[in-house]
Amino acid sequence: MEPLHLTSARPTRRAVLKAGVAACFMAAPLPAFAAMGRAEKVLENWYKLLLELIRHTATYSPPVASRSFAYLGITVFEALATGNASLRSLAGQLRDLPPLPARENAPHDEACVLQAALSHAMQAHFGNTGPTGQRAMAAMAEKMAALAGAGVVDDIAQRSHAHGLAVSEHILRWSASDGGAVIENMGFPEDYPLKAGPAHWVPTSTIAVQQKPLLPAWGQNRPFAIPAEGPCGLPPPLAYSEDPASDFYAQAMEVYQTSKTLTAEQDTIARFWSDDPMLSPTPPGHWVSILLQIFARDGTPIDRQAELLAMLGMGIADGFIQCWRSKFEHDLLRPLTYIRRVIDANWEPLLITPPFPEYPSGHSTQTGAAAAVLEGLIGQNFAFDDATHEDDGLGVRHFESFWQAAEEAAASRLYGGIHFRAANENGLAQGRCVAEHILRLQTRV
Repeated sequence: MEPLHLTSARPTRRAVLKAGVAACFMAAPLPAFAAMGRAEKVLENWYKLLLELIRHTATYSPPVASRSFAYLGITVFEALATGNASLRSLAGQLRDLPPLPARENAPHDEACVLQAALSHAMQAHFGNTGPTGQRAMAAMAEKMAALAGAGVVDDIAQRSHAHGLAVSEHILRWSASDGGAVIENMGFPEDYPLKAGPAHWVPTSTIAVQQKPLLPAWGQNRPFAIPAEGPCGLPPPLAYSEDPASDFYAQAMEVYQTSKTLTAEQDTIARFWSDDPMLSPTPPGHWVSILLQIFARDGTPIDRQAELLAMLGMGIADGFIQCWRSKFEHDLLRPLTYIRRVIDANWEPLLITPPFPEYPSGHSTQTGAAAAVLEGLIGQNFAFDDATHEDDGLGVRHFESFWQAAEEAAASRLYGGIHFRAANENGLAQGRCVAEHILRLQTRV
């Protein structure tokens, strides 16, 4: 694919999300560029609400969030592709996706199409969110319907609404059979036999539900662009050993000693990229937030926005599927378990250890996929500021490239004490492999 050329003006600060009945969800718009159209505003506002719903919906662990970003991005892209001769549908390119419903041979309004598609898709993906989230979606639907329909004659508005709804229903029918549509017991299996042996994962939390690992079957879900057999597997982790002269002991000692000598900058990096569920939009949402900030900064056209959101969403989602395959193939214990067993029984890492196997790092795989996809679409050495967590008191970080951000995100897991170095480095490589498959998709005619 040809890179998408965006301008390099400095970004503006992300606005605090607030308004009316849905105060903790609804968003004051990101600072608008001068010529923002109704379609861009519809997309921007729904996506900002999406980030907040992920933060406040209990089943939305990072893999689950990645799935929604993929399907919502595809919904947006396909809704526009049916009326844009320069966009090529992903039907026939993505596994099992049949041709999309065609538009009537009559005028449509893109803002109305997008509003109908996003309103319907969001209600479907977040049907299990709480009452405040439900009110937020209802209020957003009403507000965006008024915005989209302003000045549009009734027959065009109705035709556009019907088409957007048809696209959303089509994508949702396709999504229902991928293996990830239903999340039971917060994603933790009722029964799961732990593997015997000192090298394997054991629970690190005292929370009852987390005595089993999160989403052990997620790696079997239907991917979007990577082959089902999983071409982006990894070599095994270092051979387990408690010998102080072993490589395994050395990598654990690196985690331990790093935690004891953290600089203020390393502490900041660990917290900035932590992106914990229920406290943030999760790691996938962090990268979507970066993209939204670029859109607001650069005045990205709506077709480019749709293309980027779809490709980024699929890259992150396939990254999690491939990562989870590898995690449960290798089933490696966490640094917390090893260090307390072998080095220091009272050790505490900076960050809370997630409840699933260590190798590879999910942050690293998905962030490697995200960065490589965006490099392929936008270009290398593309500078940006990341204000995702500015409103959470974590400031704004500047990056000279997407890959620089990815490397920092991967390193953050070592600083946080929850991953060995190999999990981070090999996770980044796995993400790059996933991105190669995403970038083979054809989105332009």
